[in-house]
Amino acid sequence: MQIVKGRNFDIRQFPTDSTAVILNEAAVAMLGVKDPLNLLFYNRADEVEPNETDHFKPLAFHVIGVVKDFNYNSMHDKIHPLLMEFNTFNWGNMAVRFHTNDVSTLIQQVETKFHAAKQGLPFSYTFMDDDFNKLYHAEQQTGHIFITFAVFAILIACLGLFGLVTYAAEQRTKEIGIRKVLGAPVTSIVGLLSKDFTMLVGIAALIAFPAAWWAMYEWLNTFAYRTEISWGIFLVAGGAALAIALLTVSIQTIRAALANPVKSLRSE
Repeated sequence: MQIVKGRNFDIRQFPTDSTAVILNEAAVAMLGVKDPLNLLFYNRADEVEPNETDHFKPLAFHVIGVVKDFNYNSMHDKIHPLLMEFNTFNWGNMAVRFHTNDVSTLIQQVETKFHAAKQGLPFSYTFMDDDFNKLYHAEQQTGHIFITFAVFAILIACLGLFGLVTYAAEQRTKEIGIRKVLGAPVTSIVGLLSKDFTMLVGIAALIAFPAAWWAMYEWLNTFAYRTEISWGIFLVAGGAALAIALLTVSIQTIRAALANPVKSLRSE
């Protein structure tokens, strides 16, 4: 967190920080004030007389700083106004930053200190990076599902292409033989057979790219903070699709181009 105005909590140097608060930029914007460091917030005190249940004693909290906006939820949510106070007594959670490979020993040490400070309170822990990863667990699962289906779709498409080019080469066997007799190089024959399938890939891309862009745009709209869709992604995807198609087609077209023209021109 980055302090942009005022200061951070310092209970040792400023004992009055026990009733101090820090706001984020979203809270300052919501309040519409120029100098938030002069603001006071009121809340009920924790110590209330037994006969004063209907009239809580007000407690003033003064603003000592403003922190730069940061995401404390997933990117689906906007940054909401936030008020942070320095709680010295009624804490039940804490965050620990550590630099060690012996995590199990560290957890035991933290648990010992925790029980020493809060006797009788059950100790449980999580790792913050795991907690943040869980915020996007649904997106990760969706990504894995789409990758799996994409791989299967590519395999099925390659099988279909291989069948089509095999059929096309079989139908044009005599044409290929005549071209070879007349001196056509192998590359020319491969290009001739691959041209039609390259056009099919281009037509498929023209249909798929707008649909994919619309689907991605609608999905990204579910995030409050999102990246922009670059057309470079579609160029890379189109190039990859064309390369896979040409690789699949070239296996059979090269075989047809290298065939002996005498056999293909033999009278039936």
